Amino acid sequence: MMKCIAIDDEPLALSQLAGYISRIPFLTLLKPCQDVFEAMQVLSEEEVDLIFIDINMPDLNGVDFVRSLITNPLVIFTTAYSEYAVDGFKLDAVDYLLKPFEFQDLLKAADKARKKYEYLRQESPDEAKIKDGSLFVKSDYKVIRLDIDKVKYIEGMSEYIRIFIEGEEKPVMTLSSLQKMEERLPSYFMRIHRSYIVNLRKITEISRLRIIFDKNTYIPVGENYKEKFTEYISKLSLS
Repeated sequence: MMKCIAIDDEPLALSQLAGYISRIPFLTLLKPCQDVFEAMQVLSEEEVDLIFIDINMPDLNGVDFVRSLITNPLVIFTTAYSEYAVDGFKLDAVDYLLKPFEFQDLLKAADKARKKYEYLRQESPDEAKIKDGSLFVKSDYKVIRLDIDKVKYIEGMSEYIRIFIEGEEKPVMTLSSLQKMEERLPSYFMRIHRSYIVNLRKITEISRLRIIFDKNTYIPVGENYKEKFTEYISKLSLS
């Protein structure tokens, strides 16, 4: 099941789009959004696999919004203006639907997204393995051995993850997902945000529900993960 959001500033177009999505069995619509600010709120709280987004919107158009995202869900653009198509495909959009479109058009585009989603999440045998306290990951055509205890945190970036190691300036990037890593990591790692897993043993400072690893690294605790994280901190607190 793919989790998606729909973004369109026109209420009728958004309602039709949401209705079409509800008829597709492999999609779950988290929320229909009338502007990018609503969408940002959902993206900050949920892991979104696919975005349906209109291009010609006030404040921030769909293309610029997608460019601004830190993580990269799959994208299907919807618009009444064909001149935006080139910009859409430059962002590696799954598809581009020209309004008005029918349910079959959306279904075809959604199925393309499903196939790409499944392909990106196919697990390679040597993608990421843990053995004897070490994490083996495939990165840049090599299999690298990492000491799990030295991993500070892991950041999810669509189909890739970045693993930040204590004492190393650059993270190790590999094709995987936070969900897969969460299933394999020891219990002292915790998912604290849709985009982050942290090594609880490496936390030395917390400010306003942000984990501070150094002067330039602030990891936010997401709303959906706040209760579990604060419960862990409370158990170790003297106050």
